[in-house]
Amino acid sequence: MSAGDGARPYLNFRFVVEVDSLVAGGFTEVSGLEREVETEAYDEGGVNDHTHTLRSGVMSPNLVLRRGLTDADTLWNWLQRVADGDVERKTVLVFLQDATGEAARGWAFREAYPVRWAGPAFAAESGDVAIETLELTHTGVSTVDGV
Repeated sequence: MSAGDGARPYLNFRFVVEVDSLVAGGFTEVSGLEREVETEAYDEGGVNDHTHTLRSGVMSPNLVLRRGLTDADTLWNWLQRVADGDVERKTVLVFLQDATGEAARGWAFREAYPVRWAGPAFAAESGDVAIETLELTHTGVSTVDGV
């Protein structure tokens, strides 16, 4: 890639998170954008020069969202409903934005619901933003076109 071909990497601080097509607030960090094909080794009888590697499944870790603690309680209420036994699965979209603020790349997390919340650590001598973390399980991740 040369400097003049127009192909530049996207900046990782410009993204939007949507839950069931509604913007879910300003998150400072998203992790768990992973998908891994799991394999298992298989030794074939009579073939001694190599081991076969066979596909055994596909795995994705939980999606982890971090943001500054706010008064908005939509995500907390969703977690509370799940904790009470009302598991409401939703589609969560993460869009990476280009330099103009348009969605350039996106990922969809199907049938997601919250499984963990962590509040901020408090320290009187620190002036840091209070960060909350929400972790979501899901049935899989796929790419989606920008909006």
